[in-house]
Amino acid sequence: MNIICVCACTVGIAHTYIAAEKLEQAAQKSGHTINVETQGTIGIENELTEKEIEKADVVLLAIDVKISNKERFEGKKVIEVPTDLAIKSPNKLMEKIEEITQAQN
Repeated sequence: MNIICVCACTVGIAHTYIAAEKLEQAAQKSGHTINVETQGTIGIENELTEKEIEKADVVLLAIDVKISNKERFEGKKVIEVPTDLAIKSPNKLMEKIEEITQAQN
């Protein structure tokens, strides 16, 4: 599965980057491809490209705040969770994403 993700926490520092790292590890462990964009205090990093968005099977938003450019995901399967969930249970989250996308197909 091809996953794209945006991580953003309220302060835009620790949880944003911890969530990104945990999700990257969990996706790799599950055999999925993931591209993670972070939106924090230093702005947008690893901004998702149009091509990455187009190829994505699912959009995962691990966010606690409003994010920039959310409209670019219109028409995609979007799953939104708080950053805490991504940090505490990234493997379970990957399983849930698999279940949701399989049920929708």
